[in-house]
Amino acid sequence: MSAPRTPVVADPLVVPAGTTAADAVAAAGLPAHGPKAVVVVREADGRLRDLAWAPAADTEVTPVAMDTPDGLDVLRHSTAHVLAQAVQDVFPEAKLGIGPPIRDGFYYDFDVEKPFQPDDLARLEKRMQEIVKAGQTFHRREYGTLDEAKAELKDEPFKLELVDIKGDVDEEAAAVGAGELTHYDNLDKDGNRVWGDLCRGPHLPSTRLIPAFKLMRSAAAYWRGSEKNPQLQRVYGTAWPSRDELKAYLTRLAEAERRDHRKLGTELDLFSFPDEIGSGLVVFHPKGGVIKREMEDYVRARHIEEGFQYVGSPHITKEGLFHTSGHLPYYKDTMFPPMELEGANYYLKAMNCPMHNLIFRSRGRSYRELPMRLFEFGTVYRYEKSGVVHGLTRVRGLTQDDSHSYVTAEQAPAEIKHLLNFVRSLLDDFGLDDYYLELSTRDPDSSKFIGTDEQWEKATKVLEDVATESGLELVLDPGGAAFYGPKISVQAKDAIGRTWQMSTIQYDFNQPAGFGLEYQAADGSRQEPVMIHSAKFGSIERFFGVLVEHYAGAFPAWLAPVQVVGIPIRDDHADYLAGFVDKLKKAGIRAEVDYSTDRMQKKIRTAQQQKIPFMAIAGDDDVNGGTVSFRYRDGSQRNGVSIDEAVAHVVEVVRSRTNVGPSAA
Repeated sequence: MSAPRTPVVADPLVVPAGTTAADAVAAAGLPAHGPKAVVVVREADGRLRDLAWAPAADTEVTPVAMDTPDGLDVLRHSTAHVLAQAVQDVFPEAKLGIGPPIRDGFYYDFDVEKPFQPDDLARLEKRMQEIVKAGQTFHRREYGTLDEAKAELKDEPFKLELVDIKGDVDEEAAAVGAGELTHYDNLDKDGNRVWGDLCRGPHLPSTRLIPAFKLMRSAAAYWRGSEKNPQLQRVYGTAWPSRDELKAYLTRLAEAERRDHRKLGTELDLFSFPDEIGSGLVVFHPKGGVIKREMEDYVRARHIEEGFQYVGSPHITKEGLFHTSGHLPYYKDTMFPPMELEGANYYLKAMNCPMHNLIFRSRGRSYRELPMRLFEFGTVYRYEKSGVVHGLTRVRGLTQDDSHSYVTAEQAPAEIKHLLNFVRSLLDDFGLDDYYLELSTRDPDSSKFIGTDEQWEKATKVLEDVATESGLELVLDPGGAAFYGPKISVQAKDAIGRTWQMSTIQYDFNQPAGFGLEYQAADGSRQEPVMIHSAKFGSIERFFGVLVEHYAGAFPAWLAPVQVVGIPIRDDHADYLAGFVDKLKKAGIRAEVDYSTDRMQKKIRTAQQQKIPFMAIAGDDDVNGGTVSFRYRDGSQRNGVSIDEAVAHVVEVVRSRTNVGPSAA
């Protein structure tokens, strides 16, 4: 995952009537080539315009450079067009789908007779290079009528479908703009049309401005994301403002592949996804179970320290509960189908909050009990589509460290601040200490949210004020709120700079009303509490997967499944190390002796592959002197350490919960 896109503010300029945006950019002396090249301009209403655009009246615009978020999208969408042209050059029978920019790249869908092979991608990339070098220009033109568009696109069935729907789906908006139909022609140096595509744009002035790109892979994809539609071939690519940035991106991808938690999970024997159980349903092996238990023990103790009461709730419930909470109308598609039992429909729970509401409602409550904080490890089940299930980071069965705070409206700001501080200290303790906040708000034009404008404004302001007061970077996420209220999510960066959504804090003014939750106020009146949802890990599974990738499997000593392995130089040194290991175990350290018949160097390599923090090696000198020699994961060594000092050293590193290597500690 990538970092948030921070808008780059540029000085506005005026495009005089009858001239082009390109003229104004040139007159201002702005760059026309390189990563900082201005590729489009933005009107005051946010609309992006090609540099060939000529307004009817003097218009103030903001230049958009290639290395800005919008500029990158234009670069990548233009590169997607070059890909589509190359495909139809090499495979003339290919029919076009859509080709939007995506994070770090682009894709384009095609209907072809046979799936693309690696050799095909190499041919396409070569043809794309030729198109780029040819310096074709992107020329925008509008269709006068739908019939005109359909006549030109009669041989492109998927484009004809887009003409009819006019971009109801976000990704398809890259092809069709609301209220108008436009086409982009690629023109050669003599002005002859060599290719074209239905598209709303905007695009780069010329293919020559595409500095660096690469085709990554191909995959099957259903047209418009529906299994009821034809299956197309999707080609993924990436494009960057410079060759150095492309190279850096590919390096990051290689490092990400090395850290892939699915691969490391198998190599380190941490977890698996047996086909017999089902997609997206994980089983933790003994070593993975150690890490999971350490996470649970930590967060359970922390919740109790922070004033939470531990509760528990079942995995299934009658259907009516999710109607009361309001979830079924909004989340039904991501819930598993109901089971009919004793004349009632039961659902696997997809969230824990409705059951916590029943605990609150189980007896009368007084203002003296508030804030009332409930917490559980609640396992929930969500029917994620098979195409998005991904290792531990997107599963169908997940356990949340789910908590709900019931507070008065006046207590809400302090409680949110308390929760945010809790979250920050937890992330710091696990070594994820580089993060920012994202505030997800309601889309005022959407019908998927409930509650009044006043409620949303009040809740959003409370969250925004606390987030601002924290001093952390705050990024807005318009329309990303849950249906029942706005939320803050903590976006943490891992060791290679990728961003992951971790903890969440949500303000809920709807469920208390739906469940009729009340408390008796100091004046004797009955009042409705505010409910604040929070999950510190988010889900144990996702957090586990992120930790694997953050540490590349080399967990800090306090989390490592095996913290110390004793490696005898000869077999007759094993009993001596067993005594050392017994002392460690009595001190609560996870330690073992390698009794295998492998030679010592092979045992060391095995321990390194298993990323064990401490290797304790013993030979004749150690046995005679009552010492051990440490070898650490980073290759450094410490020889002749007395047994008592060695035990104390390991215990100190583990109990300190330091997230640096034991040699540094």
